[in-house]
Amino acid sequence: MNSDQGKPCKGLFITDFDGTLLGSDGKLAQRDLDALEALRRAGIKTAIATGRSFYSFVNSPGVDVPIDYLIFTMGAGVVTQVGHKLLYQVSLSPEAVRQTLEYLRQSTLDFMVHHAVPENHRFYYRRVNTNNPDFESRLERYRDFGQPLDSIPANDFGEAAQFLAVVPSHQTDGALSEVRNHLPDLSIIRSTSPLDHKSTWIEFFHPDVSKSKTAAWLASELGVKPGDTMAIGNDYNDLDLLEWANRSFVVENAPLEMKNRFEQVASNDNGGVAEAVDRWLNGR
Repeated sequence: MNSDQGKPCKGLFITDFDGTLLGSDGKLAQRDLDALEALRRAGIKTAIATGRSFYSFVNSPGVDVPIDYLIFTMGAGVVTQVGHKLLYQVSLSPEAVRQTLEYLRQSTLDFMVHHAVPENHRFYYRRVNTNNPDFESRLERYRDFGQPLDSIPANDFGEAAQFLAVVPSHQTDGALSEVRNHLPDLSIIRSTSPLDHKSTWIEFFHPDVSKSKTAAWLASELGVKPGDTMAIGNDYNDLDLLEWANRSFVVENAPLEMKNRFEQVASNDNGGVAEAVDRWLNGR
């Protein structure tokens, strides 16, 4: 994959979506959209790196973003924004799915297992706990695409894009420690629920899946030098991406520990992305 029509690619800009580019009102600020257009005019490729599935992103009301690429499902897939051409995808093998299911069926976690990209908005689920409102909210939001796990034979799932466990905030540390101990060969990514903004989502992927690894793949495909990369985010699932990029920013609404590690700009409701773009371009 080369730069469009042989034009030199002068850099790669990557932004998280929910809580970073997308405002709390579910809308995109014109200032941020103008900044993305300015990057493209300057010969810099632009991408969104989101935990959302491809389906969830493209079906968001009123979302028409001037970017070149969409990195979705934490890096499990990449599509072009124009034409939605699938360029890259990674899945868990049937054997990895079987082993992970074997562990999770014995755990006390409420979880979902998602089909392979690009159909990973479809999933099976297992509910154990009677008081997990965020899990129930996610089931309700995607009720047309979820089925009980017990409705299929135990070893009949095939490949999967990911597993997702929903954990109340006070159980986060213990659940993360246990999952990482039992599934050391998987990529385990933590994020704050975009639904209740309190619960923790623990996602299990193929070891090659992360925002940073897929961003590095995209940069290599575009011929972008490591020093010409920038990223901005707001949550724990952006950490590896922010550590990978040559220059990184977090919006004001990020957790304190992230604001202590990276340059801070305004919140997602006050043009944080545009501010970061201005700083980066001026610094270049």
